[in-house]
Amino acid sequence: METIVIFANSVKHGQHCVAGKSLATGQWIRPVADANGKELDHEQAKYRNPYGRYLVKPLQKIQMELGANVPLSHQPENYLITNREWSQQYKIEPHEVPPFLDSPEDLWGHGHAVDTNMINLGFVTIQQSLYLISATDLNLYRNEENKRRIAFSYNGTNYDLPVTDPNFDALLSGEKENHGFICVSLGEEYNGRHYKIAATII
Repeated sequence: METIVIFANSVKHGQHCVAGKSLATGQWIRPVADANGKELDHEQAKYRNPYGRYLVKPLQKIQMELGANVPLSHQPENYLITNREWSQQYKIEPHEVPPFLDSPEDLWGHGHAVDTNMINLGFVTIQQSLYLISATDLNLYRNEENKRRIAFSYNGTNYDLPVTDPNFDALLSGEKENHGFICVSLGEEYNGRHYKIAATII
């Protein structure tokens, strides 16, 4: 059994992309439904506590059993889920996030995507497809196509990424506070590229 601090339960094909860091090792873990990185359905993304079954939320500590590591070239942290039910082991507060932060020089380069061929040919190696960062100059907005976006600065570079955090509207309205922490993920291949996504804003 592994205890994971959840840092993402974002929207993927109407289902759930869940990811977090192991309390034991500090390493990223993305539980997936199959070896191809399939997203979790609504039941698979639930945990049990004394009050019932609920969808996992960022900052919760979730105990889960993991199957085999099934890495993809763009997502090495993928682990198969098992049929064993998840359980909640309390949670952390936003002020407890900093020890879990990553500190890459940049987010897989300075653009908004990574070319799939560059990965497949070995010119780019994805050591991890998830980063939890502290960002500045956050600006959440909807673009002219009503798509959810976040602009921010990290380590001197400006980024502008799509958002898959289901709490986007509450964050945009100020109903939910953000503390400047972003879980950034490298998405699946789309038109020959892996796009960078803001999966969670904490």
